Amino acid sequence: STSFHAEAEAFTAKAQELMSRHAIDQAHLDAPQGDRPAVGGRRIGIDDPYAGARFLLLAAVADANRCRAVWTKFWGFATVFGDEGDLDAVELLFTSLLVQATRAMVAQPRPRGSGSTRSFRQSFLVAFARRIGVRLHEAAEAVTAEAAQHSTALVPVFAARREAADAAPDAAFPATRSTRMSADDAEGWHAGTQ
Repeated sequence: STSFHAEAEAFTAKAQELMSRHAIDQAHLDAPQGDRPAVGGRRIGIDDPYAGARFLLLAAVADANRCRAVWTKFWGFATVFGDEGDLDAVELLFTSLLVQATRAMVAQPRPRGSGSTRSFRQSFLVAFARRIGVRLHEAAEAVTAEAAQHSTALVPVFAARREAADAAPDAAFPATRSTRMSADDAEGWHAGTQ
């Protein structure tokens, strides 16, 4: 918990790094077994307002942790597929980041004469999700690359986990389709990116 943006980014990157290191340790334990990765699914509530933007944040966190998320808008939840340890990391990071994003979004002063509060907040959350996705990927890739220098067994284990997580949603939800999220408030986009 901090009000300084640079500190918040550093803490988020460190959290992803620690979770990636934990996943690497677990992968080293799983590697000798040679079993196909076990894919689990976990449902996470996605509430309005701004449910679409909140799902984007969940999807960004899931993707950075070798998981895949599918949103069931009508029922108000998303299902995240992946290794159980990765699912734990996704749920923990998503919950923490959603709290951080909501606090930062609500604390932002609205410039006088700008667009609606709803448009600002939607744009804020979409930009936040995009930026966080980049930060999490950078942290995860750095840790994984470092670990791969010491052990080549890690690469196929993580690749198999990613492939299994990518295949699971198609089996569970064969009629999925992509959706787009608008972010048309420049002030909100800038604030969310920061």
